[in-house]
Amino acid sequence: MVYIKSWDEFMERSIQMFRANPESSRYVMKYRHCDGKLVLKVTDNLECLKFKTDQAQDAKRMEKLNNIFFTLMARGPEADITEASTKEPAEQQPSKKGRGRRQ
Repeated sequence: MVYIKSWDEFMERSIQMFRANPESSRYVMKYRHCDGKLVLKVTDNLECLKFKTDQAQDAKRMEKLNNIFFTLMARGPEADITEASTKEPAEQQPSKKGRGRRQ
């Protein structure tokens, strides 16, 4: 297992790994609240890449990587990922106020 220090390198190598072998590639996220650490792992049974962080800004990067992997899984390994990596999050619906019976 290789921990990669640079986010950009991790993202590029994990996308290349998925495109090379989409049938056996896996992507795993693990968050330990007590340590405040997020670990991302991408493997294809031959090579394993890991990225560890405790920075909040990396959570947004992880969201982008999720969108890229969802696009690749849904549309195939040759899909264009430029729109997935620049996609803005959907607007949230307003939450319902109050609970219980109406008065």
